Amino acid sequence: MERESSSYTGTAGRNTEPASPVRKNINEDNTCVDNSHSSSRDGTCGTTDVARARWTLLRQVLRRKQVDSPEVKQVSVRRFATFDLFSRKRLLTQDPSDTSDDQWVEYRSVYFPEYSALLRDNLGPLRVNEVLNSFDNTGNVCVWPSEEVMAHYCLQKRHMFKGAVCELGGGMTCLAGLMVAICADVKEVLLSDGNEKSIQNVRGLVERNRQAGKFGSTHVSARAVRWDCESDISALEGHFDIVMCADCLFLDQYRACLVDAIRRLLQPNGMALVFAPLRGETLRLFCQLAQKAGLYVSQHQQYDAQVMDVHLKMLREGKETYDENIHYPLLITLTKGPQPVSHTQ
Repeated sequence: MERESSSYTGTAGRNTEPASPVRKNINEDNTCVDNSHSSSRDGTCGTTDVARARWTLLRQVLRRKQVDSPEVKQVSVRRFATFDLFSRKRLLTQDPSDTSDDQWVEYRSVYFPEYSALLRDNLGPLRVNEVLNSFDNTGNVCVWPSEEVMAHYCLQKRHMFKGAVCELGGGMTCLAGLMVAICADVKEVLLSDGNEKSIQNVRGLVERNRQAGKFGSTHVSARAVRWDCESDISALEGHFDIVMCADCLFLDQYRACLVDAIRRLLQPNGMALVFAPLRGETLRLFCQLAQKAGLYVSQHQQYDAQVMDVHLKMLREGKETYDENIHYPLLITLTKGPQPVSHTQ
C-alpha cells in the first residue's frame, strides 16, 4: 500500500475530548483503564495527585453501583482489544505454586511468524478488588492496541533499529521493546515504565525470554523511568538511537514531561517513534509541544498495510466497539534535525 506521510500541520481531531483523564478512562475508551504511564512510584520524584484523584473517582463509581451493572461493565469489559496482529497461545505453567490469574502466553506475529515473545498477561476484565485497593495498578492488566501496533511496526521495520533502543511507558509487557530485542540487530534495549509493579512484571518477562534464548547477544534490561523525574532522565541522557512509546499522550500534566524526556534521551541523530490515537486534542497538543521544544515532527496515518486494512474494515462494518478517535494509532516521528525517514513498505 502506498503510505501517506506529512509534516505536522496542527489539524485538530474530528472529535473533541475533555482534558480530564478520568472521563477518558471511564467513559470514552471503554477498554481496560490505561494509565500506567502516570502512576506513581515510591521516592521523591513527582506527585501522586492525578493518580489518586482518578482512582478515588473510580472507587466512588464502583461503590455506588452493583458489580454487574452496565456502568461497571463499561469500565471492566474490553470492547476493542486487538488489531489481530499477534496470535496468543497459552503456555502451561511450570510452577504449581503460581495461583495468580495471570497466565504465560506466547505472542507470535501473524505476519512475521518467525518472531514470538513469552508474556505473562491477563486479557480478562479489570478486577474490581484491585481497583478498590490500588491507585497504581492500571499498567498491569493487558496489552493495549497501540502497543500491539507498535510491536508489529517494529517487526516490519526491524532493519531500521540499531545501537541502543528505549521504550517509555511500556506498561506490564513492553511488547514492542521485547520484539525489537528479539528481531533487530541492536546492542541494547531498555524497557521502562513509571509503575514499579509493571517493571517487576517486565523483569520477569525479560528473564523468561532470555532463558528461552530469544535475545541473542542483545543486552535487555528493565527499569522504572518517570518522565518528570530529573534523576531518571539525567541518568540516561543522550544515550539512545531510538526512543519509542505507545498511547502515552493523554494526561495533560505529563505531556510536556514526555516531550522533554524524549528530547533528552535521544542522541543527536536519534529518532523517536510515538504511536497514539487522536484522542480529541491530545495528539495535536503533544505535537505542538514537541515543535516548541525544537524537535522536527512528522505525522503518518498510513504507515502499515495490515493495520490500515483492519482499521478500514472496522469503519466499513460500523463496529460499535471501534472508535477511530481513540483506537486507531497514528505514527509520529520526532528528530532533533531534519532527516529523510521512509515509512513506506
